[in-house]
Amino acid sequence: MRKIGKQEIEDIAVGAALLGTGGGGDPYIGKLMALQAIEEYGEITLLNVDEVPDDALIVPSAMMGAPTVLLEKVPSGEEMFSAFQNLESYLGKKIYATMPIEAGGLNSMIPLALAAKLGLPVVDVDGMGRAFPELQMVTFYLDGISATPMVLADEKGNNSVLSTINNLWTERIARAATIEMGGSVMTAIYPMTGKNLKDSGIRNILQLEEELGKAIRLAKEINADPVKEALKCAKGFELFRGKVTDINRKTESGFAKGIATFEGINEYKGETLEVRFQNEHLLAQTNQRLLCVTPDLIAVLDAETGLPITTEGIRYGARCVVVGIPCHPKWRTEKGIETVGPKYFGYDVDYIPVEELVKKGVTL
Repeated sequence: MRKIGKQEIEDIAVGAALLGTGGGGDPYIGKLMALQAIEEYGEITLLNVDEVPDDALIVPSAMMGAPTVLLEKVPSGEEMFSAFQNLESYLGKKIYATMPIEAGGLNSMIPLALAAKLGLPVVDVDGMGRAFPELQMVTFYLDGISATPMVLADEKGNNSVLSTINNLWTERIARAATIEMGGSVMTAIYPMTGKNLKDSGIRNILQLEEELGKAIRLAKEINADPVKEALKCAKGFELFRGKVTDINRKTESGFAKGIATFEGINEYKGETLEVRFQNEHLLAQTNQRLLCVTPDLIAVLDAETGLPITTEGIRYGARCVVVGIPCHPKWRTEKGIETVGPKYFGYDVDYIPVEELVKKGVTL
């Protein structure tokens, strides 16, 4: 157990945006929400998974929808409290703690802001070790834990409670409701026991996010290369350096979908890279080579500052470093690849671990 204060929030926001692989919501908005909550209610208690009682009720809190919507529809801050309290009322049981459902700029911050206001602890665990675009794309789904009952709340005061036959139906119905509620909502989802969490969660994710953010911050203070320090911390690989020459992005079916194109610089001069995304970056390839593919992590970093750039934040002319990071081993299982591998998203390539692609490469 330890306390989370303002500096930890600053570092976690940066690390979460990196692990969020372009998705998970605007890190700046999330950071402001968490900092304001700490200012008003005090520091947050962060628990190790093993400190949670087996029979305790744990509920993740998160934003659902297209990250691009947040540029125009900033959360009021009340939606997440409404969703959480309505689920607690529906279940008729006191919630012991909250946690992030995924790593992401906004979605790693929401549980912290919520916990500060409600006086609850946050558990240092999530269900992805990165960010993914659909509700069933969590390790809890791999282990048969139900996403419902689930509450969706919007800024107008609407609340919807879902109880579905399986998690794929949760995604379909919740996505349709999210579109009707303005393209983004706050959710309380995957209520589970402490025992469920210990068996299925990806541990120490907030600690890793904090270490990543701190590595980037300290590198800039001593004029070191922040990208290299981040890669060292994340055990990742540099895949490409280039300038953004085109961004084709649209909000469709409740997702931010598109392709970012990069023209190579330095040793990558003469090559063109495409990064395809659906909220999160899912595939990176040049005309000749496959560089990285989901479920491994693909992040776009500012070449000078090392700060992560979200899918809605990519701009023409930006000089970037595209990096790849191995995913959690749970995603490399047969069910993991079936759930979040390239074929699920319609890409006609097989999953090959990023470390193998870096070593040997795959010619297209």
